[in-house]
Amino acid sequence: MMSTFAATVKVTEYPPHLKHKVIFETFKQLHSSESMLIVNDHDPVPLRFQFESMYEGKFNWEYIEQGPTTFQVKIDKL
Repeated sequence: MMSTFAATVKVTEYPPHLKHKVIFETFKQLHSSESMLIVNDHDPVPLRFQFESMYEGKFNWEYIEQGPTTFQVKIDKL
């Protein structure tokens, strides 16, 4: 299944203090029903908790690849 994403964030390309900022800025710019892809080198569990506290009921989180070295998560804006 080939999905198209409105944006892709390769998290490892950003310094630590910018990672979440870039991800949330990107999410904010999505239109309703658009999706973004994040690509990371570890399971972004803390990010998911942050999404749940900030955007409860406004997003969908789906793992496309779950390690061991690459994690890809599709985040839909509802």
